[in-house]
Amino acid sequence: MRVAPLLLALSLSLSAAVAAQDATRIPDAALDTAAQLRAQALADDTGWKVIESLTTEIGPRLPGSEADARAVAWAEAKFAELGFDRVWTEPVTFPKWERRSERAYVLGAHAQPLVATALGGSPGGEIEAEIVRFADFAALEAAPVGSLQGKIAFVDYRMERTRDGSGYGDAGPIRGRGPAVASGKGAIGYLMRSIGTSAHRVANTGMTRFPDGAAPIPAAALSLSDADQLGRLLQRGPVRVRLELDCGWNGEYTSQNVIGEITGRESPEEVVMIAGHLDSWDHGTGAVDDASGIGITMAVGHLIGRLPQAPKRSIRVIAFANEEQGLIGARQYAERHAGEIASHVIAAESDFGAGRIYAFDSSAPEHAQAAIRRIAEALAPLGIEHTPGAGSPGPDIIPLAQAGGAWAWLGQDGSGYFDLHHNADDTLDKVDPEAVAQNVAAYAVFAWLAAEAEGDFGSTPDAAQATAE
Repeated sequence: MRVAPLLLALSLSLSAAVAAQDATRIPDAALDTAAQLRAQALADDTGWKVIESLTTEIGPRLPGSEADARAVAWAEAKFAELGFDRVWTEPVTFPKWERRSERAYVLGAHAQPLVATALGGSPGGEIEAEIVRFADFAALEAAPVGSLQGKIAFVDYRMERTRDGSGYGDAGPIRGRGPAVASGKGAIGYLMRSIGTSAHRVANTGMTRFPDGAAPIPAAALSLSDADQLGRLLQRGPVRVRLELDCGWNGEYTSQNVIGEITGRESPEEVVMIAGHLDSWDHGTGAVDDASGIGITMAVGHLIGRLPQAPKRSIRVIAFANEEQGLIGARQYAERHAGEIASHVIAAESDFGAGRIYAFDSSAPEHAQAAIRRIAEALAPLGIEHTPGAGSPGPDIIPLAQAGGAWAWLGQDGSGYFDLHHNADDTLDKVDPEAVAQNVAAYAVFAWLAAEAEGDFGSTPDAAQATAE
């Protein structure tokens, strides 16, 4: 009768041993190298130089434009210049949207111009009509069908400034779905207060979509000061606006995801992926969105590639195509590499500007948490806090994560990011070189330690199926 408890104890002991054996760990020697790498990155200006090069030599990079093609050639050359072992491209095909001209102004007794920009995906057209103001997206949705017949809907929602960018998510439906909803109520045009926080008279663009069955209507965003102006004019009586947009879809275009890799010394088929996106909107030069992410991640690969010993796993740096119009490069990458989810050990993206990183999180399961804590300890001297449960995958990592890939989040301070996002003020002078160096140091520590880890971080193609079930 005493054999059963003994067998149970042995079974529990063996289970604990197996669990301990399976736990992901990071060797002490890897931590020593990470500390050296961190110091080197803080003293290095490669990230800044890459950002300066992209924004100066290429400028704005609207997907499908002539500058898109030049940016791809630039990225291939830059990866090679920075010493990556392998450089290649993978095609990304998408419908091409073009902006040619845009103009908006108030008619009548108080006639005056407005600063406005067409939303990506908007059709062109010239319309004039009375505007109808809505305080938020819910109010627009609640409007009766037909109530906006022959009118221009104006959604006047103020985005909240937040450190983590959560205010952007709250405002997102106003741009993404608002024009289609307004069209369904009978509107012939759409205006919105820009999703942004800038005190300058600049308008923020971004994508909108018209699903099947929704009649596309001209749609534009106003600068915050012009939205305020319309609000004051409405207090004086009805306001009539003319909107002239020359823009729209024009065929199909094939761009490229540009990929650079530092080859692993032991398991080159396994990759730690870090990324940014190469495209940008066309008003500024895309310095914070997302030349900064390109500069930060390219610099990381460059610095790791200069170490005396290559990383255990490969470091893959991706400059994704056409993030701005729907994560198109990332989605096509995930489809193309669907059979390699487990070999993407963990992935992270820099696509929230160039503010200092203040927090770190990951999707790693329990058996990898000890390794995650060691990475967090190595990030702590950079002023970065481990914040379990606080993060999410970067935009271009989402398709990979949905397929079961593990992700990490290095949270940047975005308090001022939406002063610049998708508007004409997104230029190089807004980027702080010291903050860029801190970002490079953080991503270098993360990428090196993840590549050196013994064990995995939870990437499995079964994860997506389990979530769906």
